[in-house]
Amino acid sequence: MSDVKSEFLYKDESYVIRGAIFEVYKEMGPGFLEAVYQECLEKEFRRRGVPFSAQKQLDLSYKGEPLKQTYVPDFICYDKIIVEIKGVKNIAAEHRAQLLNYMKATGMKVGSLANFGHYPQVEIERMAKSC
Repeated sequence: MSDVKSEFLYKDESYVIRGAIFEVYKEMGPGFLEAVYQECLEKEFRRRGVPFSAQKQLDLSYKGEPLKQTYVPDFICYDKIIVEIKGVKNIAAEHRAQLLNYMKATGMKVGSLANFGHYPQVEIERMAKSC
């Protein structure tokens, strides 16, 4: 039987990211636009020493050919974890599909959806692709 703890990819990094998300929700609560949470999370990531890039344009390709369309993630943390922000009542299947597509397009194995629109607490869903 395999050790579940060793299979949790980027456990420590994910823990710090979750803590930052919880702190922003605790401070701001639900109901703001995603842009407000984006700015607050940038500040909280800096406070916690999380390396991140915010809304960095990434190139896409189709069958090896570059596309004109690009992908702009809310955050890429630690150069390996995508964090997407939502401000909706509940995370829906299309939000999960969007994150999975972003992970596929970037080759990243871990992503998190943070829904600040949910009440009474923030919704966080972590997704990981098998290696």
